[in-house]
Amino acid sequence: MARQPKRTKNRSRSRSRTRRPRTAKEFFAQTKQSQAIWARVSHVISRMRADGISLKEASGEFQIDPRTVIRRGGVALRKTAQGRYAARAHDQLLRVLTIPTLKGVDEIAIRDSRQASKLAKYWDAVRKYLQTGIPSDLQRFRNRQIVNADSQRIPLVTDLAELDRLGSAGVLSFESLYVRVA
Repeated sequence: MARQPKRTKNRSRSRSRTRRPRTAKEFFAQTKQSQAIWARVSHVISRMRADGISLKEASGEFQIDPRTVIRRGGVALRKTAQGRYAARAHDQLLRVLTIPTLKGVDEIAIRDSRQASKLAKYWDAVRKYLQTGIPSDLQRFRNRQIVNADSQRIPLVTDLAELDRLGSAGVLSFESLYVRVA
C-alpha cells in the first residue's frame, strides 16, 4: 500500500497586499472603506509631521490601528534610535485634496507632502482673506501653482474678486482640506 505524502500547511500564504494608490483614478477605484482608511493613514502621517506627535497618539486621534499606518504608509515613516516611529521630512504618499478653482472647488490628487503643505497654507490665506478682508497673505501665492499627481500645474486663484464671488456663493468650505470619503 502506497503512503500518502504528508500535507503541510503553506507557510508562505500570499496575503492580499493593498497597493498604495498613485493616482486619483486608483484612489477612487478603491472601495469607500479603503479610501477612508487611506485618508486616515495620510492624516496620521501629516499630523505626526506637523506637530511632532507619536504614531500611537496620532493614530488614536484618527481612530486607526498604528500597525495599519505602518503597513500602508510605512514608506513615509522612519524608525528613530529609540525604536519609535517618526514621520519623514516629506513623502510621496497620495493625498486627494480640494482646491479652489474659477469653476468652484475641485478635487486633485497630490503625491508630494510639500505640495500638500503649500496647498494647506494657501487655504489658510484664502480663509483669512474671506474672514478679515486682508489680502496680505494671499499675495505670496500670486502666480504660483500646485503640481498634481499627474505632474500638471494647477494655478492658485488669487484674484480677490473671484475669491469674493466663490466665498459669497458658499462654494468655499473650510471644514477640511481633505476630500470627504465614506
